[in-house]
Amino acid sequence: MTVLGLSCFYHDAAACLVRDGRIVAAAQEERFTRRKHDASFPAHAVAYCLGEGGIAVADLDAVAFYDKPFLTFERLLETYLAFAPRGLASFLKAMPVWLKKKLWTPDVIARELGPGSGPGQAFDGPVLFTEHHESHAASAFFPSPFERAAVLTADGVGEWATTSFGVGEGNRLRLLGEQHFPHSLGLLYSAFTTFCGFRVNSGEYKLMGLAPYGEPRFADTIRRELMDLKADGSFRLNMAYFTYPVGLRMTGRRFADLFGGPPRAPEGPITQRELDLARSVQLVTEEVVLALARHVHRETGERNLCLAGGVALNCVANGRLLREGPFERLWIQPAAGDAGGALGAALTVWHEWADPGSGPGQATPRTVQPDDAMQGCYLGPSFSPDEIAAVLEREGVPGERLGEEALVERTAALLAEGHAVGWFQGRMEFGPRALGHRSILADPRGPDVQRTVNLKIKFRESFRPFAPAVLAECATDLFDLAVESPYMLLVAPVKNATGGGTGLDRRRYTDSPVPAVTHVDGSARVQTVTAARNPLFHRLLRAFEARTGCPALVNTSFNVRGEPIVCTPEDALRVFRRTHLDALVLGPYLVTKSMLPAAEREAFSAEEIAAEYGLD
Repeated sequence: MTVLGLSCFYHDAAACLVRDGRIVAAAQEERFTRRKHDASFPAHAVAYCLGEGGIAVADLDAVAFYDKPFLTFERLLETYLAFAPRGLASFLKAMPVWLKKKLWTPDVIARELGPGSGPGQAFDGPVLFTEHHESHAASAFFPSPFERAAVLTADGVGEWATTSFGVGEGNRLRLLGEQHFPHSLGLLYSAFTTFCGFRVNSGEYKLMGLAPYGEPRFADTIRRELMDLKADGSFRLNMAYFTYPVGLRMTGRRFADLFGGPPRAPEGPITQRELDLARSVQLVTEEVVLALARHVHRETGERNLCLAGGVALNCVANGRLLREGPFERLWIQPAAGDAGGALGAALTVWHEWADPGSGPGQATPRTVQPDDAMQGCYLGPSFSPDEIAAVLEREGVPGERLGEEALVERTAALLAEGHAVGWFQGRMEFGPRALGHRSILADPRGPDVQRTVNLKIKFRESFRPFAPAVLAECATDLFDLAVESPYMLLVAPVKNATGGGTGLDRRRYTDSPVPAVTHVDGSARVQTVTAARNPLFHRLLRAFEARTGCPALVNTSFNVRGEPIVCTPEDALRVFRRTHLDALVLGPYLVTKSMLPAAEREAFSAEEIAAEYGLD
């Protein structure tokens, strides 16, 4: 029994293939089209998933969509009517898209998966729709390592729901409560994201990274003026300050007046106000998450908690929930945003509909995996050594093919010498994090590594922190983290880290045994690496530790600013050539800058990069 899950038309379109309850493949459309957060129908991701599964469209038993468009349309119409006559411009902009495409999602799917989708291919089976937060909840519970657990989801908005909770047991999942639009924790955070000059659906990471530089001087204002928070974590937002229900912007004049003037212009100077706004909304977000979790614990009595939805990507809040919350264990869906909805929809259909032997409404068996069912989140395309060799030859790039031991030792030596390395191995990660298959690696002990990699390789703001990948067996030597964190979704204190200074100058005063991965508040977003999940990456960390005594590396996603994580060898070579990466490891092939023609060895200068992107 094979189910194709789809998410699209909002942001982070994706496809996922589930066969007999096992995740065969999953990928975001952006990785193929190279358009970040691509929302279009995931035709390339579908083609990949079908190819990985060795099937044609006609072999699918069902297609699952992660959202119910008619319920979402109902919410839009009711919202516009409630706020009329405000919102006319937004209404006129939204309606053509809905009337021409989104309301016709079943027809779009039928057309995209019809005879034109490939030789002899046509899908004439059922297209089934799950609710948005049902998809998130399913993506959180069904792949988790728990036989039973509470489930909490939070994001911007689905159809009506912005937060939901429930209980999963075995192969069943029941949602018990939800909070409705426009009262949304995700949209509150996004409102501050845009007010501070960043983009919705991508700038939230920047706001979270900016928060430790500020002071929470606006937190009381948020609690008093913007939000009425109840003990159970539910809240009402004061909509007099927000325009997102019907406007083309998130906030209006009253919001600006409350926080001392107009929003920061994109790419404009970051002032103390933005630092303090980031810290304040981050603190309030953590408080809401804790209140929600305590309520869910009281209502369900469960010991374990599964999380999904965009808010679950706030790893600072996750770390605090782990330390201060009522649950013994957490499991967070690594593709917690809308991309993971494709996975949740497919698993929902599999467990609650799809088994031909049980009939509709009869749940199918679920086998709980000791770690989890995400396979390390390595669910995307891979490329054989021969395929990589062909790309190198076609691109005119010499590469040295090495055995595994020599490859690991040479790479560890380069890293120990202070070089930054692009690391391209195995199946691409599903979700927003690079987890050692499409990564840029560096020595975390270097005090200038963070600024150098941010500016000269990633082309991004120098305040952005980097995450460490650490040998799981050595994690407690460096971090106050008592659990595994394989998906880089928990922030933990760095041992023996100290700091000082104020504002953005705090970067100069951070002292740590691993300064390149220590944020200014003495924390790090940790990925623990085991030999079982990623044997080659584990070997590399071991080799680096043998040379340096340090069991960790800087691990940041293999991309430059404004682009998705690399998918193919061609993508990796392009980033390698245009940045100050020193070396590139493509499968068994090692390429260094010295191997390139002289004209290609000099990437953009730091000054050119700073001028182009407005970086400090």
